[in-house]
Amino acid sequence: MAISTITDATRLAAGNIGDYAHDIFAPTVRLGVTGLSRAGKTVFTSALVHNLLHGGRMPMFDAAAEGRFTRAYLQPQPDYNLPRFDYERHIATMLGKERSWPDSTRRISQLRVTIEYQPEGFFSSRFGHGKLNVDIVDYPGEWLLDLPLLGLSFEEWSAGMLEVARHPARAELATDWLQHLICVDPLAPEDEAAARGLAESFTGYLQACRDDERTLSTVPPGRFLMPGEFEGSPLLTFSPLALEEDMSEPKGSQWALMAARFEAYKHHVVKPFFRNHFARLDRQIVLVDTLSALNAGPAAVSELSTALTDILKSFRPGRNSWLSAILMKRIDRIAFAATKADHLHHTSHDRLEAITAQLVEGAKLRAEFAGAEVDVVALAAVRATREATATQRGEDLPCIMGVPEAGQTLGKRTFSGDEEVALFPGDLPEDPAELMAAANDAASSAEGPYRFLRFRPPEALRGPHASAPLLPHIRLDRAINFLLADRLA
Repeated sequence: MAISTITDATRLAAGNIGDYAHDIFAPTVRLGVTGLSRAGKTVFTSALVHNLLHGGRMPMFDAAAEGRFTRAYLQPQPDYNLPRFDYERHIATMLGKERSWPDSTRRISQLRVTIEYQPEGFFSSRFGHGKLNVDIVDYPGEWLLDLPLLGLSFEEWSAGMLEVARHPARAELATDWLQHLICVDPLAPEDEAAARGLAESFTGYLQACRDDERTLSTVPPGRFLMPGEFEGSPLLTFSPLALEEDMSEPKGSQWALMAARFEAYKHHVVKPFFRNHFARLDRQIVLVDTLSALNAGPAAVSELSTALTDILKSFRPGRNSWLSAILMKRIDRIAFAATKADHLHHTSHDRLEAITAQLVEGAKLRAEFAGAEVDVVALAAVRATREATATQRGEDLPCIMGVPEAGQTLGKRTFSGDEEVALFPGDLPEDPAELMAAANDAASSAEGPYRFLRFRPPEALRGPHASAPLLPHIRLDRAINFLLADRLA
């Protein structure tokens, strides 16, 4: 990601100098947690913090397995300009009587967890406990998809958005907006009412994409569906236009108005996010809802792969030195986590990892070439099911058991939300390349053969060393270890 002006670079370096100086006296890792809508960001962050604070079972977390993990505790919010991640409320929602999932991530938030540990090595261990601050920055993955806009003109962006909207997977959802667009003359004098009407139609198209389970919400601008403090602002009152190659932009035209607002969006929304938050990250985990894409079919799988590749283009992976930490900080460890592994029997977890690795193959190779370490893991930050075996027609089937959320249907059955069921989720393909070949077939738009249900959170457990009720997980400790182990040595 290029910094477009000397002023941008100076501001970024000034912020990094402050972080570097603070890190000398109080070692700190800024961990980014992101993923597209419904990937499980809020659940992941809440479960990670809860297990650290209350002694969750984490055999794959080296510091805990080796007895060097002393304790973890929350610290006051380090950045005054960021909302605090509402950890307590999210955990109460999952552990409460109703056992429901917390609200999805709709804005950036932060939480500081301090870990005390016993350092490795003879000399280091003689100086007492080590201490590491982990600043967890939770933010919508859709905001990352805005970063490539910094390198696009309004005309290039418009052409790209129209191409995506006309794809078979989205054409029906885009019908109203595209029909509205036909009636708009880009060369006509600027008209605020017309601009607002077209922007509302465009936003409706984006909303339809997010709500439709056959597609993924991977079309920028990300703030159109998460406006926050910009709601009603001209920054969110623009739309792509249908432009011909031989046309030129007249001053005072509807085209000029839309182009100016597109540039303002980049300047006032995208650049500050990049400079103040994203560019300061040390480590990153990207949560991937691979199962939902498989549910939706080949077109959604292809779209997810493209979105993940675009997201990784925004990262600056590589090894850090003292100089890069000041001038241009790099993300030196990136984890891709296929979430909701509890929706599958453990015999399919390796296949889920392999499919996810195939989805991010290009981005993974790029990051590793730049010197970053990359891991792909199938996990469930909160395990909502247990495993069982069912016999059908003399054949043993590996099943999962859990309580489906109310209102879902499977065949002719509608679930009430309070009954446990056994489900054979099906077998994932052995060869991920076959799946990607189908995804890359432009003519393939059918829904997938899988029908994964959404389950309610499980009843809490109490471990032998836990200080509070805990939620079970799958490989959450492996992800923590990859992201933090080297800083706890």
